[in-house]
Parts: sequence; structure tokens; C-alpha cells
Amino acid sequence: MAAGAAVALLYYGRSFFITIVIASMIAFLLDPVVVLIMRLRLPRGLASFVVCSIGLALLYLAGVGLYTQALQISDALPAYGERVNQLVEAVATRMDRVENSVYQSLVPKRFQATVATPTPDTTAPKGKRKKAGTLVAPPEISAQPAVQEVHVQQEPTPLIRYVYDYLREYYSTLLMASFVPFLVYFLLSWRDHIRNRYLLLFEGEERRTAEDAWVGIGAMVRAYVIGNFMLGVLLTIASALLFAAVNVPYWLVVAPISGFLSLVPYIGLPLAIVPPLVAVLPVAKDPGTYVFLIISVGVLHLLALNLMYPKLVGARVHLNPLVVTIALMFWGMLWGGIGLVLAIPLTAAFRAACDHVASLRPYGRLLGD
Repeated sequence: MAAGAAVALLYYGRSFFITIVIASMIAFLLDPVVVLIMRLRLPRGLASFVVCSIGLALLYLAGVGLYTQALQISDALPAYGERVNQLVEAVATRMDRVENSVYQSLVPKRFQATVATPTPDTTAPKGKRKKAGTLVAPPEISAQPAVQEVHVQQEPTPLIRYVYDYLREYYSTLLMASFVPFLVYFLLSWRDHIRNRYLLLFEGEERRTAEDAWVGIGAMVRAYVIGNFMLGVLLTIASALLFAAVNVPYWLVVAPISGFLSLVPYIGLPLAIVPPLVAVLPVAKDPGTYVFLIISVGVLHLLALNLMYPKLVGARVHLNPLVVTIALMFWGMLWGGIGLVLAIPLTAAFRAACDHVASLRPYGRLLGD
């Protein structure tokens, strides 16, 4: 009953818990930078404010860059639409040809539909006989008076109502996302206070165990986030060089999107292939370009996962593949796409806590590799 209640709470309160988890991960990631700035004899609150301000400024600059590129992409939307229509028509024509060839090869000719050839009319006078094979136009049908349609003009929807209907679906997500900067700042500035009050919940040897678990979880989360970020940056640089070499439009935007989408567990490869293929639609007519991009992005993805991921991330996580798969299924079922991204760090954090609690160490070994 307790497990069922916990799962229901995680599901129905997913916006709240996702916000807390993301803010905590960002705080663990930025804490070493705050400690570094504190060496300039700044109090922790001011150092946390400086770090959060720099982070928001970088995020704003990235948003401005993406917005500028998005404006350029919007100008090219007609070319994308025309190219998509051409591809759809080509695929439809090819499917019709394949269907006809399969029909003619599998169905006997005597069962195939044939067009009857009209025979000449021998009873009519010689000058008025119709030749064989000519089609006779059907008799004209007298036009019936058309029923006049009555159009009822609807009142225009107010702008405020339109915006409300559009954002209502994302209201809770936007509301919770607005709390992330404040949560990160308070987690950084009040870290020592929160840590001390957390340790006061335990006594004796349990306090030492709780402190080790705190340190272990923080180190694991920090290593996981930094490792994935470094891997995403490396993939972005490699993808940018590749896309610029083959003249992929808007490669400054396509490269980071493709590079960081590669980090999504299990479905990262197809997600990383989609952006460059969509970008080259208006300019690429040769199928070889698409094949080259698919193979190149696939090679980069496989090299990153097999060579760099174990060194940058896998050494800190230590989860066996079965646990990773089950964790992706569980958190993906509860939290959707963001659950796939957070599944591994959440499971690894739980394992790190188990490793520092004597009664839970068997569970940690069960989850480990």
C-alpha cells in the first residue's frame, strides 16, 4: 500500500517533483563554482547570486541566438513545405506503382479488372455508325437549383482567450519552471544551513552515515551531469564540423540539438538523426546526402557511447543494463519524456544512498554492475 501510494504521489505530483529534482541537480552542479567564488572573500549568499546571474545571462544569450536562427528558419518554411509536398507525392506515386505491380503479379489475369471495348453499331446508317473503341458521352443531367447555403458568422475569439486556451495545457509546467531559478539560488545560498539541519535529524553513527550518503549522492549527481554535459559539448563540436563541411543549413542550431539529443537513453540515435535530415530537405536532392548524414551521425553516436560515455559517466554510475532498462520504463511511464532523461541519475542516486546505509547495501549491490 505504501509503494502504491508513493507511485501515485509521484505520478499526480510529477510537475512538483520534476521541478525539485531538476533544481537540486543544477544546485549540485553549480556548488563547486560557488565555493570557488567564495575564495574572493564573498559571502555565500552573494556568491550564489553571482553564479545564478551568470547562468541566467548565458541562458538568455543562448535563447537570443536560437530566436535569431528561428527567424531565419521561418523565412525558409515555404521551401520546406514545397519540398515535403514533393517527397509525399513521390512516395505516393511509388507506392501506387508497387501496388499495381504486386497486384498484376499475384492476381491471375482472368480475375483482374478489364475495361470492356464497345462494339460498333451495325444497325445505324453507314454515315452515322460509331467506330469501335470510341466512348459515348453520357446524357446531360439537368442541373437542379442549388440550395443556397447560409453562413453564420461567428464572433471572433478574443486575444486573451486564445492565449489562455493555448497556454492552459502548459500552465502547470510553465508555473513550476518559473520556480527553478529561485530554488537553485536558495539551495546554493542555504546549503550549509540545510545540510546541518538535515544531519540533526540523526544521532550517533547514523549521523555519520547520513553525511556520507549526502556527499556520495552529491558527487554522483555532479559527475553524471558534468560528464553528460562534456559529452554533449564534444558531440556538438564534432557535429558542427561535420554539418559545416557538407553545407547543412543552420548548422549552428542543428549541431547542438543533434549532439545533446544523442544523450537521451535508448532513443538518442534516431532523435539525433532527425534535425540534420530536416535541415537539408530544401537543398538536398541526392539521396546520397541523406545516407551520408545518417551514417555519419550514427558513427558519432556509437563512438561517443562506446568510447567516451564509459569514461565520463559510466565510471560514476555503476548500474547494470537490466536496472537501467527497468528504470527507463518506470520513470518514462510516470513522467514521460523528462522521465527518460532523469531515470538514470535518480536510480544512481538511490544506489549511492544504499551504498552508505548498512541495511540497504544488498540493494545497492543488486542495482550495481
